Amino acid sequence: MAVAVVCEFNPFHNGHAYLLSQARKACGGPVLAVMSGSFTQRGEVAVCSKFERAKTALENGADLVVELPVVKAVANAQTFARGGVEIAKSFDCVTHLAFGCETADVHLLNAAAEAAGNPMVGERVRGLMKQGDYYPRAFQAAVSEVCGDKTAAVLASPNNILAVEYIRALKGSKIKPVAVQRTGSVHDTEIRSGSIASASYVRSLLRSNRDATAFVPRVPEVITREENLERAMLYKLRTMTAGDIAGLPDVDEGLENRIYEAARNYNSIEEILSAVKTKRYTLARLRRILVCALLNITAKLREENACYVRVLGMTSAGAAMLKACRADIITSPSKYIKARGRYSTLLQTDIAAADTAALAYDSIKPAGTDYLTKMIK
Repeated sequence: MAVAVVCEFNPFHNGHAYLLSQARKACGGPVLAVMSGSFTQRGEVAVCSKFERAKTALENGADLVVELPVVKAVANAQTFARGGVEIAKSFDCVTHLAFGCETADVHLLNAAAEAAGNPMVGERVRGLMKQGDYYPRAFQAAVSEVCGDKTAAVLASPNNILAVEYIRALKGSKIKPVAVQRTGSVHDTEIRSGSIASASYVRSLLRSNRDATAFVPRVPEVITREENLERAMLYKLRTMTAGDIAGLPDVDEGLENRIYEAARNYNSIEEILSAVKTKRYTLARLRRILVCALLNITAKLREENACYVRVLGMTSAGAAMLKACRADIITSPSKYIKARGRYSTLLQTDIAAADTAALAYDSIKPAGTDYLTKMIK
């Protein structure tokens, strides 16, 4: 038996160590971490390298850390969850999937997952979105109308929404969901308790050069800053046509024209986001679209099967887990690409994302770290 977690560890903090300990307790076996690489689900560059985050995870409860392909990592909750769960499913030894959430009641989360597949809910969501609402709020309102306020209340938290998507993605598999109650902090807030704080708060400490040692087992050696990628992103947007933008994930209903005009008329990413944002399009969705533009992730590329296992690091127990994996296992990117493995294009997109993230440090890092960094053991 083994347990998987789909994660970002951006950065790895004490709350993540608690999650891994609870995950191991749930099944008594080793822990697989399917972790975002160089960019995250909210459409931002990761605060430090994937190798550094993987090392800290291995030192604090993980046995095997593999990379969630960037085409699935920089995506909405449903795509993010499905991408991670598909990789977990490729391990015959994985019997549980653990996730942190505000509601540890699996029955209630299951009810919300069932509501997501309810045709009446879907119809109501479409109606609300035609009126200009954005999906998360429309979905919660529709569930409230069709299934009741108690079920809908579960969807008020981003972590609970992800939990519901994990449960939906697990449907039909032998893997059991394990809900771990978040402790000590609230998602995306500065609320903290003792040694546990939210990842967003820890990032704010790191990026403002304040002390984060109370909340992390290891302070990252060097960190990225989003503003360091701004000119690269502006250059990319200004060299794209409206048609190019239309080919990006989650771009529809003429949104490409709004982005195209904003990129040509405004001189910062924040100004572009402010000009394009409407009630229908959340900032998180727009940020993901812009990052997909920067990384050349098209809607077509997003839809490709990406169930491969790029190993970032492992313990001896993690090495044993690989024997139970049915997916392509990649321990040497250069050898895999040279052999023209079937996922080479997607792997090269992950590598290009790491090379792009290298520009986000105050002292720019060289390209090619995916080829030069040894797998962590």
